[in-house]
Amino acid sequence: VGGTAVQPGAWAGIVSIQDPWEPGTGHICGGSLINTEWVLTAAHCFINARNINTWRVVTGATWLTQLGPEVQVRQIKQLRVHEHYSPGEERNNIALLELDQPIACSHYIQLGCIPDATLNVLELKTCYIAGWGSTTKRAQRPSDVLQEAKVHLIDVRLCNSSLWYAGAIHTQNLCAGYPEGGIDPCQGDSGGPLVCKDNDAAYFWLVGVTSWGKGCERANQPGVYISTQQFYDWILVQIDP
Repeated sequence: VGGTAVQPGAWAGIVSIQDPWEPGTGHICGGSLINTEWVLTAAHCFINARNINTWRVVTGATWLTQLGPEVQVRQIKQLRVHEHYSPGEERNNIALLELDQPIACSHYIQLGCIPDATLNVLELKTCYIAGWGSTTKRAQRPSDVLQEAKVHLIDVRLCNSSLWYAGAIHTQNLCAGYPEGGIDPCQGDSGGPLVCKDNDAAYFWLVGVTSWGKGCERANQPGVYISTQQFYDWILVQIDP
């Protein structure tokens, strides 16, 4: 909600996770390529998932209804949901998908960089979210065109205060958006990336996975993200056991 359409190649690390049994494009959630065979996304995308081996992961796309030659589509070889994921509370709301075949990187397909403990994420100033989620809070279906929006990281203590989320935010979360609302992830954006530009270099860090929020675009209720930095070691263990 509140985003703008992006140019092809602008978000080279984002993927669309699709269930072919769903109407339209089948888009369920976003995700991020973190190496040529693994996608990072949100655990809650798979709560009611059936026949996951029939789902597809679409990389390199901007328009989901017009997939060009730059797009690569893969099946899911395996799903790894965090072993301590707790629905409702949304603790450890993180999952990895192993693809059935490696992706070939290109101008349209790149890998996300996850920060280790040495990066002070909260000092990053220029952050963006992206996804194919609903573009209005009343819309029930995903957008055909990838949308992006600039957001600010919001201090977790403020985000957790009584007039905001009142204790529902965990230490593994990030909050991002605007106090007044107006720009927010919505249905279909879950699992997608929150990226922030490095303060000293011309590249972006994949700092968050879109997790949840109350409604879309409400004041004092910004988007809530899982901090990838907090799960750096878990991710390494999963993809390189």
